[in-house]
Amino acid sequence: MNDRLRRAAALWTWTGNTRPPFAHTPADGQESVWDYPRPPRVVADSREIVVRVGGIEILRTQKALRLLETASPPSFYLPFTDALRAAFVPASGASHCEWKGAARYWTLVAGDVRLERAAWSYDVPLEPYETLRDHVALYPTHAECLIDGERVRPQDGGFYGGWVTDDIVGPWKGGAGTGGW
Repeated sequence: MNDRLRRAAALWTWTGNTRPPFAHTPADGQESVWDYPRPPRVVADSREIVVRVGGIEILRTQKALRLLETASPPSFYLPFTDALRAAFVPASGASHCEWKGAARYWTLVAGDVRLERAAWSYDVPLEPYETLRDHVALYPTHAECLIDGERVRPQDGGFYGGWVTDDIVGPWKGGAGTGGW
């Protein structure tokens, strides 16, 4: 692990090495967000991901990347090559992730629906997250996101972009009282 990642990891109490006492125990076929590492890890996911906005399909892929980070449901990064690119309009603003670097935002436009800043991407992600280049992540609060037909639920709080499905157990950060996680 490089010095930048080591310094960032040192700021956190929970790093995926041990599960806190309040964490739910996963059943067979489930994952605990408390077993995910910090710094995060990117893993390939070949399940079918479908994203619709206003009933219009804007993305379908079996080449997703999941970002797994302690205390958070996975964020899914989807290849722009499998997207209806006209549905992704550059949006104002930017943010910075201690792990991945500078993010840019996208407004989703499909039919009569316009979802401001509903997606983000990294033009030049920091190492070791270079595989996220040419991928986009979406907030499931704004779009209909499906994983193998299961409707994704948004992570609590509105700031994080984690995708909650039946195979993930928490609790996870984002809701009231979770700021120190």
